[in-house]
Amino acid sequence: MNDDQLLRYSRHILLDDVGIEGQQRLRDSHALVVGAGGLGSPVAMYLAASGVGHITLADHDVVDLTNLQRQIAHTTERVGQAKVHSAALAMHALNPDVRITPLQEKLNAAQLDSLVAGAHVVLDCCDNFQTRQAINAACVKHRVPLVSCAAIRMDGQLAVYDARDAASPCYACVFPPDTAPEEAQCATLGVLAPLVGVMGSLQAMEAVKLLSGIGSRLTGQLQLLDGRDLAWTSLRLARNPHCPVCGQANH
Repeated sequence: MNDDQLLRYSRHILLDDVGIEGQQRLRDSHALVVGAGGLGSPVAMYLAASGVGHITLADHDVVDLTNLQRQIAHTTERVGQAKVHSAALAMHALNPDVRITPLQEKLNAAQLDSLVAGAHVVLDCCDNFQTRQAINAACVKHRVPLVSCAAIRMDGQLAVYDARDAASPCYACVFPPDTAPEEAQCATLGVLAPLVGVMGSLQAMEAVKLLSGIGSRLTGQLQLLDGRDLAWTSLRLARNPHCPVCGQANH
């Protein structure tokens, strides 16, 4: 790292758990972020600020005026622009040191399989159950840790699924592919603006911990936030030996 980089990341380097070695791991890492909306905005900004060397950001949507109540990577002037390009502008303005690959696409299973294979961590910031399942399947196949998050109304959830850990469940263990829940969309149910900032920031923190070498202690847990009372519930998650994605019959 040069002098400017040492200065930029000095508050990380001061941490015993990170140091120069951990910061260099961040700079050598590739994070795949699926979704550049409410969760993806703080995720993308904090990954960029933290110095993650390569960030691939995928989202097929464009910035809409209704997004600006909570999607802080975008601006009024960029309404109508692709979310990934809008977010890339904000990320580069914050930290020109990082490489950003914006993909204005709704990723299919084959694309996810290819992208996940080249990533060190995947952050699921989307709001589509089928896409979540496809992301999970690719992460299990390529043994890439997945940081999964969701936020709706005043409730949030966060989990880390790490296929490198034999005891870790995968997303499909907890939410089986054949039991799709009714899709919950902000457009119909609403969401409190700061909630996505809180959850997305925590999602980014777990990714930074994984990439820097600190590690995540959330594997095997589902963290639930009741934003009304600011109350957390932690659920222990067990791996399902009959899971259609990570179960023994599939390995």
